[in-house]
Amino acid sequence: MNTLVCLEPGQFAYQQRPAPTVPAGHALLKIRRIGICGTDLHAYEGTQPFFAYPRVLGHELAGELVDAGGAEGFAPGDAVTFIPYFNCGTCVACRNGLPNCCTRINVAGVHIDGGMTELLAVPATALVHGHGLSYDELALVEPLAIGAHGVRRAGVRPGEFVLVVGAGPIGLGVMEFARIAGGRVIALDLNQQRLDFCREKLGVEHTLDAAASDVLEQLRTLTAGDMPTVVIDATGSQRAINNAFQYLAHGGRFVLVGLQKGDISFSHPEFHKREATLMSSRNATREDFEHVIASMKQGLVDPTTYITHRVAFSKVQQEFASWLNPQTGVIKAMVELA
Repeated sequence: MNTLVCLEPGQFAYQQRPAPTVPAGHALLKIRRIGICGTDLHAYEGTQPFFAYPRVLGHELAGELVDAGGAEGFAPGDAVTFIPYFNCGTCVACRNGLPNCCTRINVAGVHIDGGMTELLAVPATALVHGHGLSYDELALVEPLAIGAHGVRRAGVRPGEFVLVVGAGPIGLGVMEFARIAGGRVIALDLNQQRLDFCREKLGVEHTLDAAASDVLEQLRTLTAGDMPTVVIDATGSQRAINNAFQYLAHGGRFVLVGLQKGDISFSHPEFHKREATLMSSRNATREDFEHVIASMKQGLVDPTTYITHRVAFSKVQQEFASWLNPQTGVIKAMVELA
């Protein structure tokens, strides 16, 4: 089977590999769609934390079920996605219902090989029903679940201002589910094209240019002097994260969905006087996946609007580097397999 391997930063190669063996308790998928995410781009750049090469990338996946592996309620031919964070089930996080931050977690396409291939074996317990959604939609459930999980961590309440820093695909998902939770969303980004997308496609009322010299003043004006009670970073930029502490209201919550390699630095007195809460948000849970699928089915979110680029699997190697260039206007690239 044809498999695309990231050999090292900046270098892909197609390899012919045998079809995977399917251990007991595992299902076999024929991959139909692969969404390209920030993790894939950062791995290609060499800036992704917790990463080793060579690696088969890809964890935003939709496939046709070849073998259900004994999973109840599934049958060959079903269109499915799956939860790509494989947990141990026994560590302190797993025992406390937090499999998304398992101490021995294996994320497909990060810690272990992912879905840039024709056939993939996954734990049958990770399967997620397609519920009649298209392959395009199913491939976008996972990134949206990342956003939904961050919003759930923040405990967004109706009517409160939610500042989302970063208007990439994950940030867009955060905005969508903050809106669904009743939040009043403010988008902050350096890329004007992405801010335009937020207004025109997602209906985000307030968009701010992060390069403006008066961001703080604009936020004060928008919030009648209160500042946002929720700030969610979806950039993974050290500078953006450190800078966003100043935007937080007294009593507010700052949630880090984006991930970067360096240290966080902020003024303790400024943070302390706010009695602020700082949280990380890692991966997502089945609850988040189900929330995303239900929201799609109800028409509350249309993820297909994010797809700006399509490419056949055979062309990924030659196209991939271009998606790192903001000038290409990529929001979400979708890889198609027959």
